[in-house]
Amino acid sequence: MRDLPVVLDGYKLTVVEPPAPKTRQDANGAEVPVTDRDGVMQFVVSLFAKLQVAAGQRAPKGEEIKVTLTADPGEGFPEDVRVQLIDPRINPYSIESPDGRTVSGIAFKAAGLKHAHPAPAPGRRGKDHDGGEQ
Repeated sequence: MRDLPVVLDGYKLTVVEPPAPKTRQDANGAEVPVTDRDGVMQFVVSLFAKLQVAAGQRAPKGEEIKVTLTADPGEGFPEDVRVQLIDPRINPYSIESPDGRTVSGIAFKAAGLKHAHPAPAPGRRGKDHDGGEQ
């Protein structure tokens, strides 16, 4: 199974390493850009994912994830910015190394990034309401 949709709505995603073109080493050790089957350049971003919890509850430990982006996210995603993934998906993998060990996990992929909209502050009122104008 490939490109399984994943819902990350209950998580805060914060940029740890800004988006950059994804690269790999070729046979000569040179860094070359990674492209998809259609020749489109891929990008990668590192995010810190932490579960959002209700006020007064303690959130479990978060985790850093690397996400492959299938399109250039553009400028405006520096370190520490809260984001959302566009069309997030996961792909399970299992690779056997030459020494016989198996490495398994999941790879994150998304169509892009967008800025997260902050949740409204509890008890916040509209800007025209100041508690009783006299």
